[in-house]
Amino acid sequence: MSELVTGEAVALELRPARLPSRALAVLIDLAVTITAYVVVTIVLVASTSSLDDAAQIALSIAAFLLVLVGGPIAVETLSHGRSLGKLACGLRVVRDDGGPIRFRHALVRGAIGTVEILMTFGVVATIASLVSARGRRLGDVFAGTLVVRERIPTARAGVVPPPPPWLAGRFSGLDLSAVPDGLWLAIRQYLTRMHQLDPRVGWTMAERLAGDLAARTGAPAPQGVPPAAYLAAVMQERQAREARRAFGGGAGGATAAGAPRGYGGPSNGAPGGYEPPSGGSAGVPQATGQDVAGVSPAVSPVGGSAEAPVDGRFGAPVPEAQPAVPRSTPSAERPGTGFVPPA
Repeated sequence: MSELVTGEAVALELRPARLPSRALAVLIDLAVTITAYVVVTIVLVASTSSLDDAAQIALSIAAFLLVLVGGPIAVETLSHGRSLGKLACGLRVVRDDGGPIRFRHALVRGAIGTVEILMTFGVVATIASLVSARGRRLGDVFAGTLVVRERIPTARAGVVPPPPPWLAGRFSGLDLSAVPDGLWLAIRQYLTRMHQLDPRVGWTMAERLAGDLAARTGAPAPQGVPPAAYLAAVMQERQAREARRAFGGGAGGATAAGAPRGYGGPSNGAPGGYEPPSGGSAGVPQATGQDVAGVSPAVSPVGGSAEAPVDGRFGAPVPEAQPAVPRSTPSAERPGTGFVPPA
């Protein structure tokens, strides 16, 4: 599928129309236009029979220009590129950047189409469409337009891969209210297409998106976590919040069934393959001088340094539970009544 790229370097999934569908749409439009022209001509001949030959010729030229030339221009302008034939074939005229056409685009297409379609019986338009890589005729080239297909076979939507298990739920305390919808869309498109990207290009895009996301949330990205895995974990947290909001809190957070390949950097063996941070185990990243979210490891009460358990919220250590004193066993110094007897 040939993609269109806008001035902002955004790829649009628009499929250019080919010659057979365009020819069928043109034939439908010509049939309707010629039928309207014949009806208008019959009405003019019947109503202007008393006029001289010069007036009748002038009216015939005016009818030709208004119906055969001005009609398609007006229809494409008012319908934003959808004529009757294109509507029947699922086609539409758009600009080169994917935007809707305006009057000047329809005017150039209609004026040149009179020569390459009507006066040459479509020979010039057919040759130009066969030569063009995107099936454009001369009117499209001069007007800066393109005919695309609006009705395409529906494919399965891209699924955002889940984050690694050791990142699931770690960002449940992030403030995501300042992240715009455009950034969420860019992150989703990257996560669904990262397997198709060059490893180094994908790594650079992930770093840039992770930096933008961290700037919006006000919390720096965790050290040692691949940017693609960070994006997937935050996206999963957003989806979990949306699910809880939609279903009244019963949906809970999304669980990661496994860490799919696709979060690693350009140094991985396989393109787009995931590998945990260097020195870590297969499931949980190895603890260094600082935890993933910047929390120092807890100090053991016996003097050694032991890592406290992590509750999944930015790596914050879980306070140790104090052993409960059984109430059924009174202390030796204090009886069960709570009063100390006199000495």
